[in-house]
Amino acid sequence: MQIENPSPPSEGCIHCEVRGHVLLIGINRPAKRNGWTPAMFRQLAEAYTRLDDAPALRVGLLHAFGEHFTAGLDLPVIAEFMRTGRKVIPPGLVEPHDFGLPGYRRRSKPMVAAVKGICFTVGIELMLGADVVVAADNCRFAQMEVQRCIMPTGGATLRMAERAGLGNAMLHLLTSDEFDAAEAYRCHFVQKVVPAGQELDAAFRIAERIAAQAPQAVVATRLNVLKAIELGQAAAVADFIPVQQRLANSEDAAEGLRSFVEKRPAHFTGR
Repeated sequence: MQIENPSPPSEGCIHCEVRGHVLLIGINRPAKRNGWTPAMFRQLAEAYTRLDDAPALRVGLLHAFGEHFTAGLDLPVIAEFMRTGRKVIPPGLVEPHDFGLPGYRRRSKPMVAAVKGICFTVGIELMLGADVVVAADNCRFAQMEVQRCIMPTGGATLRMAERAGLGNAMLHLLTSDEFDAAEAYRCHFVQKVVPAGQELDAAFRIAERIAAQAPQAVVATRLNVLKAIELGQAAAVADFIPVQQRLANSEDAAEGLRSFVEKRPAHFTGR
């Protein structure tokens, strides 16, 4: 698919484009291998907030311009924030890493990520914070914070063990080794591996497929899965009856029933 690629400012930017019900969120600083700056983090949070707040948007698709997803943090620019503990994202927005940072909103709508080339540090953490990840077969991954006396604080310490088990998580977190797309797939960090150049199209097809489902049911299902992981099975089960009752009384539930009886695809409105 072709996406407009505007020239970014020197500090980079996040470029958004709407395709149907999908919000394409593009990391745009290719001259610096999409190294992250405070401006980029702020704009990414604004894009995630836009996704959650716009009724017509149902799915986000995180991708990158240029040859690489990201080489990680622009460390000389970000280091002062680490030393002082200041936040790079203003409070009140949706925090893109999605692990419940105090003062920030959590995303409710699904996010698909398409990664390629170099995907280091914060790149891995952003894709682990997404719901479905498509990786190009030329990906090079590394969670290399310990090389610079930094602890990963974007979710890797939470999600690597959850996805891959303790030993695999420690292998990649503590050695800062570089690994490929096949290893990322083995560790369940990514869900699909496709030939380089096809990752965005493959990710968009998944996003469109999700967007075709009943939006309220998609959000409820996603949140229930996360509740089970984070708070336990009993907390998730407690939501079954009240959430199902709310969904069953929606206009989309009536449309789903009609489409079943009439043997046709459903046309959902999100109401």
